[in-house]
Amino acid sequence: MNEGEQTGLATMRDCWITGGATFDLAPTAWKTIAGGASPDEQERRLLAIAAQALDVALRPAAPKTLKRRPPLPRLALPMLPERLRPLLRAALKHAVDARRKTRVVTLVASRGFVLHPMDWMPVASDQNSPDVYAPWIDWQASVDGERHAPQEKLTAENWDEFYPAARRIALAEMRRSEPASARLLVEAKASGEPAEVRLALIELMRFGLNPEDAPFLKSLSADRSGKVRELAGRLLARLGEHGRSNDGGSDDPAAELAAFISEGKSGFIRRRSIYTPAKLKSPAQEKRRAELFETCNLVDLAARFSATEPEFIGAWQFGADNNADILIARMVAASGSDVAVTHMADALVADGGKPALFVLHLTPRLDSRRKRALVRLILKQANYLNAINLAEGIDAGWLEWDDLSNGSALAALRSAVVGNDDAMRRGADDILETIGVLATATTAAKLIDEVVAAGMPPAAPPLSVLHLNAALAEHQSRTDT
Repeated sequence: MNEGEQTGLATMRDCWITGGATFDLAPTAWKTIAGGASPDEQERRLLAIAAQALDVALRPAAPKTLKRRPPLPRLALPMLPERLRPLLRAALKHAVDARRKTRVVTLVASRGFVLHPMDWMPVASDQNSPDVYAPWIDWQASVDGERHAPQEKLTAENWDEFYPAARRIALAEMRRSEPASARLLVEAKASGEPAEVRLALIELMRFGLNPEDAPFLKSLSADRSGKVRELAGRLLARLGEHGRSNDGGSDDPAAELAAFISEGKSGFIRRRSIYTPAKLKSPAQEKRRAELFETCNLVDLAARFSATEPEFIGAWQFGADNNADILIARMVAASGSDVAVTHMADALVADGGKPALFVLHLTPRLDSRRKRALVRLILKQANYLNAINLAEGIDAGWLEWDDLSNGSALAALRSAVVGNDDAMRRGADDILETIGVLATATTAAKLIDEVVAAGMPPAAPPLSVLHLNAALAEHQSRTDT
């Protein structure tokens, strides 16, 4: 439509607004279509033509920068059934941040379904969603929209045919089954990638980490990225390799950190060393101690006291300084050997009490059995029940009713949901959401009955994940029959 026609159409519209007839104002081609009819019919025909012109002819042209994208890839699992989508949307709406939304997605994936893309989509930088969503993550990140990850095994030859998410998953799986082959691939290809991608590739070395990886990790000391050099040092520390500055000199951070730790003795017959955080004199010292814990490796710190990593961890006096306990737990998680990590987790869980909560910092390094043991312990300790919301990477859909009812957690939840303490009610809401992800379907259904009997409305938002959990099992049972 040219400028004259647009001006004529605007004039006709103004005439209609004032109640006048527009036949004489219409373009010649329009008069031909509308002519031969009664005056009222002419106006109706002109109005129909004008509406079509406004809807089609005046539609904005697509910008030249717009690119056609391929269809959204089909995922390996079936889509969540339509009748369950309202429950899912309620659960996602109640989840206040991306981390909690991902937990809901993980629950659904554990029951064999993926979400409708109109309900939820992973972002291009997502590294926490279930592996089944890798094609969607790569679709989000795609630029040219034409490349598709091949179905065959990842090799040096087809490396560039894989998008980052698919490549990351393939490498992680290869590190579990063929760690040497995966290392050779990373060694051959990582140097040509940008720093952020290179860092993500090196981080995958944690899977199946073994002494044969040490030469490659040592070579990264010359990497142009400081983050890559630091990560390689952490991984080497997990293998028992000491850092360069471990001679006790003035530039040795481990020696400086050791000065913030007091060594003592315990026991009358069998004397043993114990390690306690030294009392700090100023906020500046506290800040410096935190920096040293973050940059030093556990193996170097233990060596300053002539101890092995498990010996040092076993002699650490948890409870003397909460901030120092958090820092030592994070150090163990970042640079401790597998033996040190499991030793600390097993010892603290066995002892119970508040110190066991420091195991939460170790969850990225723990196997499923130890993570579940930690959750069961938290559920038995009503005073620390809110800590369950901090648990990361825990399997979905395994918590049995006996795990929940064998302790004070259930009574504490019943009391909180009907109490007058707003903070306790909000805390209970978060706990119910977390348990909704961890629980089996049977446990979810029983817990709904319990809190509803205690006084919570059946349709209360905090129960949305529990309702979804239970409904997923109901759908599966109907499908099986």
